[in-house]
Amino acid sequence: MAEPGGRSVVVIGDVMTDVIVRPEGPMRRGSDCRATIRRLPGGSGANQAAWLARFGVPTRFVARVGRADHAGLSEDFRAAGIAPRLAADDGLPTGILVTLVEPGGERSFFTDRGANDALSDADLPDDLLDGAAILHVSGYALVAPGPRAAVLRLMARAKAAGVLVSVDPASAGFLADIDPAAFLDWTAGADFCFPNADEAALLAGSTDPATQLEHLGARYGTLVVKRGAAGAEALSAGRHHIAAAPAVAAIDSTGAGDAFLAAYLAAHLGGADVPGCLRAAVAAGARICTVLGGRPSALSGA
Repeated sequence: MAEPGGRSVVVIGDVMTDVIVRPEGPMRRGSDCRATIRRLPGGSGANQAAWLARFGVPTRFVARVGRADHAGLSEDFRAAGIAPRLAADDGLPTGILVTLVEPGGERSFFTDRGANDALSDADLPDDLLDGAAILHVSGYALVAPGPRAAVLRLMARAKAAGVLVSVDPASAGFLADIDPAAFLDWTAGADFCFPNADEAALLAGSTDPATQLEHLGARYGTLVVKRGAAGAEALSAGRHHIAAAPAVAAIDSTGAGDAFLAAYLAAHLGGADVPGCLRAAVAAGARICTVLGGRPSALSGA
């Protein structure tokens, strides 16, 4: 049961190993192209948990990984200030993601979700919600039918216990695969929803920002739309708020939405109003775009 005044966040999401490829010039199909290639820890849910911990929020992170990586990843999360609740899978490897970063920071992804798609009720016991203020669910946890059913049951238990529920659609590509209308049905009534511009367009069936706010804002307590370099906007309690993004020299937008979301929730738990939460969020999202990689550790040399 949630404790009054609790500040902890439980994150349900994915663990991935990110292989980031940043070509130095145009791709040459069938031949070589010099590139910067880095192997980094990733996964939207894992990134969000890392950023929440960076912002001082007590954070529990729940996911499923390959057995061979379980001990090492658990230790890595603990070192980042996160309380890991990782299940070890004997048959599937930890997920892996190849990211192709274009000039200007836009990305394309090639994803093998591995053990993430085997998350089950056994990985989500009732004590996960003890003392929690917010349950945050990455949309990637809703992609496969098995994890989806388990996570939706946990979301219902959270609402019954008075724990706020936050969702992030996570991927326009996966939204298109699973049907945007279904996602809206699964997540309607969540206290927070954080789509980016492409996800908002799919979910609302419109590229018009005003239509997106009207259509989606009726389904969530607070709707926050991430619009990249154009900043962000929110609709909460019938009031519209806008925050501009600071100008930065972007080299990689990996993790920008995750840092944004974590900064918003951290500011909310700290008592900030919606405009204050938006300002904190756009600042965090912009800063991580200036380095390669999506975790707080990427900023150590920035």
